[in-house]
Amino acid sequence: MVNFDHLYSDRAGKMRKSEIRELLKVTQDPEIISFAGGLPNPLSFPIQDIKIIVQNVLNNHGKVALQYGATQGINELREAIAERSRKEGMTKGTSPDNIMITSGSQQALDAVGKIFLNPGDIAMVGLPSYLGGINAFRSYEANLVGVPLDKEGMQVDLLEEKIKELIKQDMAVKFIYTIPTFQNPAGTVLPESRRKKLLDIAHEYNLVIIEDDPYGKLRYDIPAIKPIKAFDDEGRVIYMSTFSKILAPGFRLAWIIAPEDVMRKLALCKQAQDLCTAPFSQYIAHEFIKSGSMDLHIMKICEMYKPKRDIMMDSMKKYFPEGYICNKPKGGMFAWVTLPEQIDTEAMFLDAFKEKVAYVHGKAFCVDGGGSSSMRLNFSYSPNEQLDIGMKRLGTVIERKMKVLCR
Repeated sequence: MVNFDHLYSDRAGKMRKSEIRELLKVTQDPEIISFAGGLPNPLSFPIQDIKIIVQNVLNNHGKVALQYGATQGINELREAIAERSRKEGMTKGTSPDNIMITSGSQQALDAVGKIFLNPGDIAMVGLPSYLGGINAFRSYEANLVGVPLDKEGMQVDLLEEKIKELIKQDMAVKFIYTIPTFQNPAGTVLPESRRKKLLDIAHEYNLVIIEDDPYGKLRYDIPAIKPIKAFDDEGRVIYMSTFSKILAPGFRLAWIIAPEDVMRKLALCKQAQDLCTAPFSQYIAHEFIKSGSMDLHIMKICEMYKPKRDIMMDSMKKYFPEGYICNKPKGGMFAWVTLPEQIDTEAMFLDAFKEKVAYVHGKAFCVDGGGSSSMRLNFSYSPNEQLDIGMKRLGTVIERKMKVLCR
């Protein structure tokens, strides 16, 4: 076997495995009830609708749908996204020219890191924050500075204090990365006042805001809240979202909205990544929107996920010992649980695995090494009956661990 270690780049040596991807390998055993992934429920996929749409796409657009496409994506889909974005309050800087279709939101995150981050630059992120964003930005050798969250999301006053201190130290702070609506993993929703304050901070210190919005449509208990992009008069917000949670992740379809000068850089980056996102998938998504099915389908997903959220929260109360903290998420796909500080959820994972239940430990989401007593639980994927069984197993593991630690 040839050893290529001396040929790898320094950057390759600093790449890290995705903790969640590695966990998913471990939890392939069908006997394991897994709360570890971020998977939509496959019963939510509109398979019958897609069967019809695929045939229509082949009949009406086959020659172009199966060909290479434009880097930014097909015009029809970008126009449809622009129209929907304007209805959500994003009235400025949301023309089709401001939109690029990407092969999943992970590609968009990677592209943002590539065009903004030099080695040693600073990206501000939440504590906790989405692991995919953390890994994307770290691959460009950025230093990630965490800002604690409370029940309402990122604490913007603390954010400003940290930025001030970093600038005093002549550190190059480039952007603020945030998932303001049903944050992954914490499930928090940033109120409108903080969204506007975030824009004020970005203006004051001449920064970019990366607004990641994969879960904003999955609302169970609250009305729609405008994205940060809707309040952006300067073009400081780069907004991204995805079809993975509202259609199907297998299409690998997402989009990014950015000012035209930024979009030119992103398009150059995408040309080096994969030339273009599959036109076939794009035509399917456009036909689904054009048919008028999208909003009804999102409503059906919410009707499916809300009871799952409720089962998980009720089971938590029933089976978990006292001392845990979990704020009921009002949307999204995750619950963030913090146990008494003496419990290390990374160490406890093997005990849970033996009981045939899985989760993601909190340290995976915290750039400061914290989160050791927390865990992320996904409620969207498991069948309803397995949610209760899995939470009972997990409660047993936690109770056993607490008894050992309290001896």
